[in-house]
Amino acid sequence: MKARMKNPAMILPDTMQGIQNLYKAMRQGGVPQELLELVYLRVSQINGCSACVYAGVTSAKKAGESDERLHAVAAWREAPFFTDAERAALALTEAATRIADRSGKAVPDDIWAEATGHFDEQQLAAIILMIATTNFFNRLNTTIEESAGATWA
Repeated sequence: MKARMKNPAMILPDTMQGIQNLYKAMRQGGVPQELLELVYLRVSQINGCSACVYAGVTSAKKAGESDERLHAVAAWREAPFFTDAERAALALTEAATRIADRSGKAVPDDIWAEATGHFDEQQLAAIILMIATTNFFNRLNTTIEESAGATWA
């Protein structure tokens, strides 16, 4: 499958610097890289972005994630492989990604309270930025029909 066009983040010259700065900031948030990769993968699964799911699995494996856990991310609630903190981050990930699926608050108070019980404000900032940035990439890639395994070179 060929994308409709070159990725917009590559067309506008200043975009990549901003994206790189976001990722640099996220890495400074004190959240294990493995968890940020799980967040990235779960957002991409929800949004059906094949390019980002592929990239997410690849990045997560480089960060040390096991196949067992990667296979279970889509069913993290039922799988025994995740810590309470990871479950809190994944619940926050789903709520913040599926904002149109709820009546009332997009992120319910119980999900927020659980996340704040495991992460400080700096860590929450990193997780929320990963959720938002991944949603950004999912929307770019699904719009242009970027294929799984594509590179931006």
